[in-house]
Amino acid sequence: MATVSRTTPITETTPILREAAPVKPAAVRNVAIDAYRGLVMLLMMAEVLQLSRVAVAYPTSLFWKILAFNQTHVEWFGCSLHDTIQPGFSFLVGVALPYSIASRIAKGARFAELFGHALWRSLVLVALGVFLRSMDHSMTYFTFEDTLSQIGFGYPFLFLLGFYSSQAGSGKRAWATLALVLVGYWLVWARYPATPANFDWRSVGVSPEWNAHHNFTGFAAHWNKNYNFGNRFDQWFLNLFPRENRFEYNSGGYLTLSFIPTLGTMILGLIAGVWFRESRPKIPMKKLLIAGVSGIVLGLALHYSHICPVVKRIWTPSWTIFSGGICFLFLAAFSWVIDVKGLKKWAFPLVVIGMNSIAAYCIAHFTEGFLESTFRIHLGPSFFQFAGAGLQPFFQGAAILLCYWLALFWMYRRKLFLKI
Repeated sequence: MATVSRTTPITETTPILREAAPVKPAAVRNVAIDAYRGLVMLLMMAEVLQLSRVAVAYPTSLFWKILAFNQTHVEWFGCSLHDTIQPGFSFLVGVALPYSIASRIAKGARFAELFGHALWRSLVLVALGVFLRSMDHSMTYFTFEDTLSQIGFGYPFLFLLGFYSSQAGSGKRAWATLALVLVGYWLVWARYPATPANFDWRSVGVSPEWNAHHNFTGFAAHWNKNYNFGNRFDQWFLNLFPRENRFEYNSGGYLTLSFIPTLGTMILGLIAGVWFRESRPKIPMKKLLIAGVSGIVLGLALHYSHICPVVKRIWTPSWTIFSGGICFLFLAAFSWVIDVKGLKKWAFPLVVIGMNSIAAYCIAHFTEGFLESTFRIHLGPSFFQFAGAGLQPFFQGAAILLCYWLALFWMYRRKLFLKI
């Protein structure tokens, strides 16, 4: 499955050497990309801070309320900082792909070898996602809505697009594919019957109160929670697998088919990666800013015109566009600070995480419970209450988060990078 490498992972910014040279130059990391990936993974790992519990303990504090909001997913439409984690991770997969393909081609790899690796990576990502979700179940829990599985399903298609786009030397193919994916996906959902007037929302896990506050009316009702094309697909597809109980709906509204518009997010990242390679050593700042602002404006326009609401949980096409705009702006900001202004040292803690993102993902999922019990056994159950019981979850989480980072720093110092 995954392999541990002592070599620097592929994200170089130097041109490909097409002819033999007496000395092969070392690959140069794109620090801005690593730092942005590190921020994305840090936000994911920082869930251990349990800011929502702290906000409950201090109900009159606007400070903790704002922090808690940005560490939770919005109920349906809208966006918090936490909602940008999965788009950011998916986007950066696309950004890195042109570098990876170019590096492997320079080493003599053929299409068959490259595509075989893409298929293998896809399989491992999906399998790892299923494995992690099955840890609290009595049998394998076959659902595919998590970040790794969503990327895994779309990765072979992304590779094919990246390979042939790089051969053509143009991003037009990528833009056309993106439009085809998003418009086609939107059309399928728009043609699926909307919720009937007398529908019992409780049958799909939606309370009348939730329905009144969050679900849509009119044309936008095609994207309501658990009564949509994606949920209907899952009621068929997920029940093909052995299950503890028949699948009827996901309590959070998440869907397998979200991998299709998630592919759109990765394509946006692919386009950004092509821009970086084509403009080197300069930064394509103007393109990044235009794409970022345009994506946010277009996504909001689609939402408020009721053509397609911005809903992260079901990854609507408008969410792909809106969140993609945010990703472009994040990448532009990191590139401006690190590459244009030359300020790199501050980003080192993020780079440590970003260069080992798969390891960070696994460490956060596998070790949280172990670290909690270790602190409780050796430090006592009240150790982290030194600032009051309300802040205990925060300080305990901060200690766990520090352990995560130290483990990744240990791997970084020894050049141990978990790759798929």
